[in-house]
Amino acid sequence: MEDMLRVGVISSTHGVRGEVKVFPTTDDPSRFRDLESVLLDTGKELRKLEITGVKFFKNMVILKFKGYDSINDIEKYKGKDLWITRDQAVPLGEDENFVADLIGLRVVTDEGEPLGVMKDVMFTGANDVYVVERENGKELLLPAIKDCILEVNPEAGTMKVHVLDGLLDL
Repeated sequence: MEDMLRVGVISSTHGVRGEVKVFPTTDDPSRFRDLESVLLDTGKELRKLEITGVKFFKNMVILKFKGYDSINDIEKYKGKDLWITRDQAVPLGEDENFVADLIGLRVVTDEGEPLGVMKDVMFTGANDVYVVERENGKELLLPAIKDCILEVNPEAGTMKVHVLDGLLDL
């Protein structure tokens, strides 16, 4: 399991006073209001940034960091990831997992047949879709519903699924 969770990516500067627009990679952007700090991945190190201001504009979060007071201070970090430690994460509900904990799981059927490796999660609105990379290089798309996803065990590195009729024939 990952110790760090990505919560956003700095997409651009906002104004000239050191604010940045952040594309949130969390399912609840309002969680930025509760964060006191984030870790900036500069490409060479993780740098702790104290959050002093949070605003929202359309699908973006606008953040202000302590000590970064001009566009010149922050501009070089465009495209960089913002991370939090797992202890800063929002508590999960029953049957919820962080995407970072799903990627790389070995996926097996309810009959014990290996299907492949969990590669990605697509967020469709109705329900998430799990992308499983098969051994032949093809992808299998599984709806993240209880009828299909039977057991997720990040500690064991496995996910047990029931493949709905017709999905393997595609």
